[in-house]
Amino acid sequence: MPAVASSPIPAVLVKLGPLDAGRIADLRPYLDSVPDPRSRRGRWYSLTAILLVCACGVVSGAKSIDELAEWGQRASRTLLAVIGIRVHLLSWRRAPSSATIGRVLGAVDGDALDRAVCAYLTNRHRAATEPTQTPSVSGRLRVIAVDGKALKGSARLTAPRRHLLSAVTHRTVVTLAQAEVGAKTNETTHFQPLLAPLDLAGVVVTFDALHSVKANISWLVEAKNAHYIAVIKTNQPTAHSQLAALPWRDIAVQHTASTRGHGRRESRSIKTCAVADELGGIVFPHARLAIRVHRRRKQSGKHETRESVYAVTSLDAHQARPADLATAIRGHWAVENSSHHIRDVTYAEDASTVHTGTAPRAMATLRNLAIGVLKTLGADNIAKTTRAIRDEPQRALTILGITNDPDTPGT
Repeated sequence: MPAVASSPIPAVLVKLGPLDAGRIADLRPYLDSVPDPRSRRGRWYSLTAILLVCACGVVSGAKSIDELAEWGQRASRTLLAVIGIRVHLLSWRRAPSSATIGRVLGAVDGDALDRAVCAYLTNRHRAATEPTQTPSVSGRLRVIAVDGKALKGSARLTAPRRHLLSAVTHRTVVTLAQAEVGAKTNETTHFQPLLAPLDLAGVVVTFDALHSVKANISWLVEAKNAHYIAVIKTNQPTAHSQLAALPWRDIAVQHTASTRGHGRRESRSIKTCAVADELGGIVFPHARLAIRVHRRRKQSGKHETRESVYAVTSLDAHQARPADLATAIRGHWAVENSSHHIRDVTYAEDASTVHTGTAPRAMATLRNLAIGVLKTLGADNIAKTTRAIRDEPQRALTILGITNDPDTPGT
């Protein structure tokens, strides 16, 4: 039910629904698992308290370390007490400064922070989706995209830009795993370590042509009991030639979809063809279906463009309809808009010049956290939602499942 004009709660926050303690997991136990890199001597703030200030700041739209500290300065003494900020002289609680936050984020264990945040997001995603999940035959495939992203502003004359590889759910976009890989060319070697901790039984994994490596695909199917949809481009010349040579002209279009928006009209059609790698078909492990997606795009004032994209999957025809496959392929590219675009536009990630230690990766992890929790609550416009939360700092704590004093047993 939409909020009335006189409602004190902004409409974008009404969409998040009731933020009750029984519905939302508490972030604190997850952050407690991250080891503190600092010496015990002179340590005033706990690591969890500093990371909570950062998490609340990013949920409120903070783009930089200075803005993270500003959130703490706006928070009331009651909120700081719930976060775990210790009392200074005369019962005065002071939030950590930007210098303190910068030092901590630059020294924190990036792998441990990613594990903690991704475990929390996995919990939130499971709680948000399990009641509505249906079997894959109904068209609701469980799909995860593997995709990389460069942190452009992290580059310096003496160091290249940082590059991250992530596993992200389709539809409700949540980051389940993330790793720093050094450079884009290193992504393929980190494919298996990234996905190894995840339960992928029955899950469909999508990825672009860079990851269409036979060894990784065999491992995915044989060791993880997962399925895949692999886009094949000319970097796999043999498989690409085989796919292009299939009798597509003789196969009827099996599904079509069209979209309009932002001055562009796009239509997509899909055809599938059964293949069998063991019978001399497509030279790809566990291949069952070949896919051709034909795209037609017309931008206002420009000529129409056409493109055919080929893919191969381990799914059989009875496991996924053409419409399901089309949705999964399109959903992979939608990750760019649902995660990377938000990080770059709403959080100005590409413009960020944070570069010291693990701080660039830690900031990216915090952005993943904010996007994931807001998406699982139903937010459809992250920019508007974070602006509304910014004016009410206490809402950030509730969104992260923190509704009680840390000395009181949590929910």
